[in-house]
Amino acid sequence: MIYGIVIGVRNELFSLRLLSSREFDVPIISVGNITVGGTGKTPHTEYLAELLKTNFKVAVLSRGYKRKTRGFLLVEPTSKVREVGDEPMQIKLKFSKLLVAVDSNRVRGIKKLLAMREKPTVILLDDAFQHQYVTPGINILLTDYSRLITQDSLLPYGRLRESASNKSRATIIIVTKCPSEIKPIDERIITKELEIRPYQNLYFSKINYGTLIPVFPDLVEAPIPEISEGLTVLMVTGIANPLPLLEHIKHQTHDIHELNFPDHHQFISKDIDRIQRKFTSFQNENKIIITTEKDMVRFRDMTSISDQIRQRMYYIPLKISFLNNAGKEFDRKILSYVKENKGNFNFYSSSNWV
Repeated sequence: MIYGIVIGVRNELFSLRLLSSREFDVPIISVGNITVGGTGKTPHTEYLAELLKTNFKVAVLSRGYKRKTRGFLLVEPTSKVREVGDEPMQIKLKFSKLLVAVDSNRVRGIKKLLAMREKPTVILLDDAFQHQYVTPGINILLTDYSRLITQDSLLPYGRLRESASNKSRATIIIVTKCPSEIKPIDERIITKELEIRPYQNLYFSKINYGTLIPVFPDLVEAPIPEISEGLTVLMVTGIANPLPLLEHIKHQTHDIHELNFPDHHQFISKDIDRIQRKFTSFQNENKIIITTEKDMVRFRDMTSISDQIRQRMYYIPLKISFLNNAGKEFDRKILSYVKENKGNFNFYSSSNWV
């Protein structure tokens, strides 16, 4: 109750304009949630980056959660996770030419980006739904299919960082991590459950897993193994919800063992020793370690991992796609917004999107 009152007062201060929200003369798209972790912000941000990077100068601005530095920093391929955070590092490694920056003060971060010689023509704000000091043109809210925000409770009893009623700030709501097929009746039930307003658009997305990629490619010789029966897998994760990855691997082999760490876990030598002991205890010589793309960027910075482990470590990249062929409509809305507002920012008008 106390937590809810504090968050409610803060939101009301923004509503009354006693706390100000800054608009900028550049298209800004925010991707975020009101749930503590696990809704897929980074792959959805990457989807937008892939969509926009060909025709626009795209910048991604994140706060750099759990980094050990302060202020504004540009993320380089040679940056360390402790300097910039794991998710910005993951995006930079996947999109080397993309402008990626971190700053907990989003207003300052945007000003820094716009002061650059080659300033971006569109800015993606990663994990910024609650950061109301910036007014985005499109505010995307993510909610997990298996635990909708309307079925959750405020911290510390549940996982919501603010009341589900604040979903009204979203212009687009995406139900993430859906099964491959959803019946029309289930879509209607979810639409009613989320109380989608006339100015909002609702989409459903799913995870698509790629093939294995070595965490340390210089030490791994071809061919890359395939996940199949007869392969022993040690799944090592430091993410909020490892269950989707576990289910994906289980469809290919049942000989799977888990070591799960907290979300954004900073692995230390003690963790590596634990992983190695567990891995060497498997009698099957046909064995590998599988981790996530986000964990990969943390592992690659560690010097205490033995070559024996490095040679057997792989990660599975993932992408998102939209159900029911809705991707084209989503893409059209995003591209139209950016084209219409490039260099001439106009705040979102719900009447243009219905």
